[in-house]
Amino acid sequence: MTIFYVAIGGFFGAIARYGIGQFLKHNISDFPFPTILVNIIGSFSLGVIIGSTLPMGINLLFGVGFLGSFTTYSTFMVENVKLILEKKWKSMLIYTICSYFIGMLLAFAGLMLGISIGK
Repeated sequence: MTIFYVAIGGFFGAIARYGIGQFLKHNISDFPFPTILVNIIGSFSLGVIIGSTLPMGINLLFGVGFLGSFTTYSTFMVENVKLILEKKWKSMLIYTICSYFIGMLLAFAGLMLGISIGK
């Protein structure tokens, strides 16, 4: 049953990430907004899930499955390399700093929220 929860969550997480990417792709600029958006949403959401006292099946479905495929470290790295190769230093720095620091802040905020909900 564990694998089923992770697989179903992963299926829907990947579709959600793809949908957001397609929706935002034809937007403002070549800055990787879709990836930073899904990663910071995922950081906050995973913080809430980890901090709360949800049943293991829900943690597996949403935390490991959905958010595991919704967020994307590999795309983040490839987009950084592309920005470096294109010599878009400012965009690369903004993207990296925002991804790490906003992601950590939102993960912390989500964790605190999850803990307070679980009490």
